[in-house]
Amino acid sequence: MNLQDNPTPTRVAPTRIVSIDAYRGLVMFLMVAAGMAIYRVAASPELQKSLEDKPEWVHTVWKTLGFHTNHVPWSGCSLHDLIQPSFSFLVGVALPFSLASRMEKGQGFWRMLFHAVVRALILIFLGVFLRSTGKTMTNFTFEDTLSQIGMGYVFLFLLGFAKPIWHWVVFGLILVGYWALFAFWPLPPEGFDPTSVGVKPDWQHNYTGFFAHWNINTNPAAAFDRWFLNLFGREKEFIGNGGGYATLSFIPTLATMILGLIAGTWMKAGLPRYVLLGRLFVAGVLLLAAGYGLEAVGICPIVKPIWTPAFALFSGGWCFLFLFAFSLLFDNGSPLRVLAFPLVVIGANSIFIYCAYHLAGGWVRETLKIHLALPQQYWGFETYKLFGPEYESIVRGALVILVFWLLLFWMYRKRIFIKI
Repeated sequence: MNLQDNPTPTRVAPTRIVSIDAYRGLVMFLMVAAGMAIYRVAASPELQKSLEDKPEWVHTVWKTLGFHTNHVPWSGCSLHDLIQPSFSFLVGVALPFSLASRMEKGQGFWRMLFHAVVRALILIFLGVFLRSTGKTMTNFTFEDTLSQIGMGYVFLFLLGFAKPIWHWVVFGLILVGYWALFAFWPLPPEGFDPTSVGVKPDWQHNYTGFFAHWNINTNPAAAFDRWFLNLFGREKEFIGNGGGYATLSFIPTLATMILGLIAGTWMKAGLPRYVLLGRLFVAGVLLLAAGYGLEAVGICPIVKPIWTPAFALFSGGWCFLFLFAFSLLFDNGSPLRVLAFPLVVIGANSIFIYCAYHLAGGWVRETLKIHLALPQQYWGFETYKLFGPEYESIVRGALVILVFWLLLFWMYRKRIFIKI
């Protein structure tokens, strides 16, 4: 990879790209919408009772909503599981535009590298900080979205100066190498007690056969964390993550960011619109097929918590297809771009809403509960239970979204954009 191979950047328009902001806005909306706990409502006995006389399609809708608003326990993928890959993917999409903008301002490579290192460190420690709120001591874990992006960001930055062919080469090497690390890691001995590595006693999602190399907390990524995380001060010894998430997932997360870099390079290249849309669509379909195919033929399962290569391919395919759809609908002066505005307001300040929701989301939710319960003393009901107590979390969650959106709208109107 030669730093001199990168062509002189073309002038970057000062306006933001609607499709990127809208897609980022959708991702942040889905994150905040998790507070509505739709999956819990869908499984509640109260709702099931109220649906007894409803047609079958109503039950199907609620079942689908329940599945896609929560993480799958281990294998598979829901819409909610695509939030983190999409956020990581969009970091890569934005990089070519960021590099071009900084070069246009006269910044040299070393200055940009320094900024990339600082940004990476801020993301890592911001992730640790958010995971530590409400704790009695700093909670050193690095599997959250921000820390994972931060640990791979400098590598992504350097790759941004390489020829496009190297993007694909490095992407492939990461996935093959990470697959081999798991595939050749020895399985636990016969009679091994999984609860000794933090696996819940009622865990029912373990694989058998070759896929057992990707079981929860008995894989190399979990073994690494049992060494690495115990180097930090902890309330108690780390033996395993309850959900199977791991620090080393930043490696395949980097592969997802590289896919975003590839997409962003195409978007910045000024390709004819039909060529760009065609590439995004074909790449999405091929990646989906590759991820599904690896699992179907028994090479690698699709598991989000440890970000298996099959998951990186499968989720990356969906990321390309989302970007294709948003670009098709909203870019190039499309008359439909006005429909993207509510999402653009969120996407233009994604890092702010990410931090604000994690820090203040609970407080906003509880404050709304207090104020919306006041009419009970006058009218005999609590406002947020107006549609029935089983829908309380959905109503209150929707109001939380509205509060944050109005704040973001004010920031958008004032041209206040928080960046790292």
